[in-house]
Amino acid sequence: MYWRKSMEVPILSKRLMKIATYIPKSPILADIGSDHAYLPCYICLKDKEAKAIAGEVRIGPYERAVQTVRNYQLENKVEIRLGNGLEIISEKDQVCTVTIAGMGASLIEKILNEGKNKLKTVSRVILQPNTNSEKIREWVDNETYRIIDEAIIEENGQFYEIIVANKVDNCKNSLSIKERLFGPILLEQKSDVFKRKWERERHKLTTVLNNVKNAKEPDANKIQQLRRKLDLIEEVLSK
Repeated sequence: MYWRKSMEVPILSKRLMKIATYIPKSPILADIGSDHAYLPCYICLKDKEAKAIAGEVRIGPYERAVQTVRNYQLENKVEIRLGNGLEIISEKDQVCTVTIAGMGASLIEKILNEGKNKLKTVSRVILQPNTNSEKIREWVDNETYRIIDEAIIEENGQFYEIIVANKVDNCKNSLSIKERLFGPILLEQKSDVFKRKWERERHKLTTVLNNVKNAKEPDANKIQQLRRKLDLIEEVLSK
């Protein structure tokens, strides 16, 4: 991604472009870990009513994001804030959509848990973990959000899952073990990208299982966990 001359929109990666399609019209967006603020700038240039807050935890990325906003002359629409996770926003900001992308699932979960009190006005979260999407679906299933859409993207040899969840009232846990692992909507769609991802995962897990079984002191619990996951993958890929 890079910028061109002032007021042209940033060129987004395939992954961020897909995330952008899930952002509602005229949002007040908070993009956490904003990667040069490309996504907030793109949204605010495409949507005249949009406003955004971009958060960075380190000074270097913060300064680069500030420069991006200046380049696109969006100082009145995009605010860059230095801080940890969701602590950069407050209820008075009236943020309605939060995006957290390009991080490990454990870090995304930590950000959400530590900033849970900042989500009062947030009706939609768009989450893109680089690893272990199951952990993010579990968080959503345990909170006042429900998955309304998902996508899986293959880019530069990597697979990325995007999870879109809306706030709901009186919610109860609803995802099965299989849905948490594969994604309820992705599981239903079973796209070619989805199949390629899980075929690759099956190959990796088979290798790991063989290594564990051939160890001097095989870990029985680990073997059982791997076999259980491989069985689920085989079941999904065979249908």
